[in-house]
Amino acid sequence: MLFIKNKSAISLMAEGGRLLANCMKMLENSIKPGMSTLELDKLAYKYIISNGAKPSFLGMYGFPNTLCISVNEEVIHGIPKKNKIIKDGDLVSVDGGVYLNGFHTDMARTFMVGSVLEERKQLVERTKQSFYEGMSFAREGCRVSDISNGVEKYINQFGYGIVKEFTGHGVGRELHESPEIPNYGPAGHGTRIVNGMTLAIEPMINLGTGKVKVLKDGWTTVTLDGKPSAHWENTVAVIDGKPVILTDSDVNI
Repeated sequence: MLFIKNKSAISLMAEGGRLLANCMKMLENSIKPGMSTLELDKLAYKYIISNGAKPSFLGMYGFPNTLCISVNEEVIHGIPKKNKIIKDGDLVSVDGGVYLNGFHTDMARTFMVGSVLEERKQLVERTKQSFYEGMSFAREGCRVSDISNGVEKYINQFGYGIVKEFTGHGVGRELHESPEIPNYGPAGHGTRIVNGMTLAIEPMINLGTGKVKVLKDGWTTVTLDGKPSAHWENTVAVIDGKPVILTDSDVNI
């Protein structure tokens, strides 16, 4: 079911979005070679709880942690571990959500740790830009597949792999709401964009093949060829016909 939010609800979501964006900034400033992914997870848990919110992911579908932390060839849903040590040159994708005021917000970033190879830097920057290319179509009158097509058209020029098994989604009272938002496909199809929609747009882009597999833990998803992946996500609201990023430290609704 598609849930449309009024300005009051979006304003409440923006509070959670600011908190999550500030948490992500704190993590970016804290991450360094030698840290374990579990240490990073604990920092996020403490930050979210101390600011009066709850981690959206903790316990969701049985997930055991606050964050999904995926390193290099891990695409999404990496489980933080004390023996998973972050190294110089790693790409570390951090995906998190907060529940505040009765609403969820969802956000992901890929952090470049230390001295990162140029091809990896480009992958992260282009994944980030593909989010903006897609988001530009999150406006009244467009359709959901216009967002998908915007991501794909931009990424295809670089020959990267687009992950097709996982998608963006609506977000709000529930962490995962309708509609699904793939990162590929023809324009002009699917749900029409209207004011009050709140969407988690999240390109997941691989340096090599777009094909992935889920490891035996049932969560960690990796690239089939072992090449690195990047992930960039924000919660976006459609306000006065245009997209507004709610997971932003400076958002003011």
